[in-house]
Amino acid sequence: MKVYWRQISQASNSFAALAAACEVHGYDIETADGPRSDVTLYSLNSINERLYRDEIAGADCVTIVGGPHASACYQEVAGYADYVVVGEGEYTLPALLAAIEEGRAPPPGVATAAGYTPARHTVLLDGYPPFSRVKGFVEITRGCPFSCGYCQTPRLFGRCMRHRSIDEIVRYASRFRDIRFVTPNAFAYGSDGVHLRLDKVERLLRRLDGRVYFGTFPGEVRPECVSQQSVELVLETCANTRLHFGAQSGSDRVLRHLRRGHTVEDVVRAIDLCRENGLVPVVDFILGLPFESDDDQRATLDLVKMVTREGKAHIHYLMPLPGTPLQNARPRPLLPETEKVLGKLALGGRITGSWMDHEIRFFRRTPHL
Repeated sequence: MKVYWRQISQASNSFAALAAACEVHGYDIETADGPRSDVTLYSLNSINERLYRDEIAGADCVTIVGGPHASACYQEVAGYADYVVVGEGEYTLPALLAAIEEGRAPPPGVATAAGYTPARHTVLLDGYPPFSRVKGFVEITRGCPFSCGYCQTPRLFGRCMRHRSIDEIVRYASRFRDIRFVTPNAFAYGSDGVHLRLDKVERLLRRLDGRVYFGTFPGEVRPECVSQQSVELVLETCANTRLHFGAQSGSDRVLRHLRRGHTVEDVVRAIDLCRENGLVPVVDFILGLPFESDDDQRATLDLVKMVTREGKAHIHYLMPLPGTPLQNARPRPLLPETEKVLGKLALGGRITGSWMDHEIRFFRRTPHL
């Protein structure tokens, strides 16, 4: 049975991980620029899903769809795809391929038009390689203990953090000259995500051989985790001159609504620590939140201006994602003064992202899926 992966640039890291998992079970996945027989795999998010829906529905082959959109909207996607892998795919996808090949019913964790039975497993990261012949970023941690209203991560991977062992990370990182990681919070490595274990972070960083980029995309950190100790670890062991973290809002009231788990003071402290130690802060913000007042939006704009005096800001306009508490929210329009200031900062090269068009923002930056 031939198995193909539909090439979608925003899902390249998913391809690396799932191709490696399938290889463990004897399935060699090739890439294709369209549906191919016998089986074609797709990984979709909520922006690009509409681009591939008709292609999948009309494909003259078996179609398997996964990814964040498919996991959150599996009933919808099962209406035009043969099979939908819900959540983590390392165990479920090879099991599904074996079931198709042997003419058996799909395993738990797979939805079809006939129904869905949830998976009865959790993937242990050391059980599967992060990549094989197709190189990708090394995923060091999966899951997040926080429940931010806009984020799909804890809904896809759970709220219990799971870590790849240092030996396995070092083994795969050795294949890169420049080493970057996938993680929801780099400084939370080895911990439960709330009570940090910087001793384990240090142990990992001191084992790596190469130019290490830690606390930068695609493995940012949280602002309350930025301390003198964590900053010094980066300065002593890593090559990056930037530290990337999410503020999301300049209003404590909004942060509480979002269940972010940190305050504006935490963000300001993280910015100051970066500047005092010679690191450039790169800070994410979300505008257009439905419970954001004019004053809340102005407070966020003030924080953006503070960041951009010596750092960079990455601006997002809220996109309600399926499966999250804000999935049915209506984004709030931006104030004219907000648009004016953001436009000026963008022309000066102080901010990136898009606060008007989701697709511009998404396709300029490739997230891990």
